[in-house]
Amino acid sequence: MPLDRTDEDLLAAVRESPRAVAAHDKDAWVGLFAGNAAVHDPYGSREHIGPDAISRFYNVFIAPNSIAFSVDRDLVAGHTVVRDLHIETTMSTGATVTVPMHLRYDLVAAHGGWRIARLAAHWELAVMIARLLRTGPTGLLAGAKLGPQLVAELGVGGAMGMMRALRGVGGAGKRVVRGLFEAAAAGDSDGVRALLDERAVVELPAGHPIAAADFAERARDIEWDKMIAAGRTVSVSVRVGASRGVAFVDFAPDRPRVTAVRVFLDGDPVGD
Repeated sequence: MPLDRTDEDLLAAVRESPRAVAAHDKDAWVGLFAGNAAVHDPYGSREHIGPDAISRFYNVFIAPNSIAFSVDRDLVAGHTVVRDLHIETTMSTGATVTVPMHLRYDLVAAHGGWRIARLAAHWELAVMIARLLRTGPTGLLAGAKLGPQLVAELGVGGAMGMMRALRGVGGAGKRVVRGLFEAAAAGDSDGVRALLDERAVVELPAGHPIAAADFAERARDIEWDKMIAAGRTVSVSVRVGASRGVAFVDFAPDRPRVTAVRVFLDGDPVGD
């Protein structure tokens, strides 16, 4: 589907982020955000709200490292951009870790352009820690350095807030999502409804609410691969018909019931 001018402008604004990161241009990177913006990185950890907090986040997680973005696809719906990608981070000690990720940027018009109002980075902290430790002494040293940096910039509360990302729906949530997609792929509307909260929001594509029965029909033969559990959301790289995209499946705060399914696609296989 051809991009309209607004989509192009949104993508251009988002693509400034990896450029500023690669250049280690803190002012440029922080300047991409709206005044009351929130950074959830990794999603499920305590958010960083406002320029001062986002600046401290930069000091801990971006400034000491070299970060390379390898993007598989960009998706635009409304004023949201979703990136399906891997990020390779080389720590100051030389340890290098590659982590699968889905990035969601919600943007607002400001100062004659677009600014990021919310950045949600969906990746698994436990996976990153395990891969870092497998790099050997350089990884252990990087972990040892990160702890004091966290406390110095974010305080004890901020460091503990980072660890919240180790909690969430995890493997149980992934199993529910697999069951949901298996039911949809088979056109099993009863199986789909059984996994959804009674007031669940289902959007296919994102921004287009549909009924559970319609989801089972429109997502028939859905395919999926990369699946990430971050906080109480599971994000998944999917194929629906001829379109590729990313689905975000949200869970209730207190039980393994799906409260929302939003599928961002690079085309619209189901019409308006």
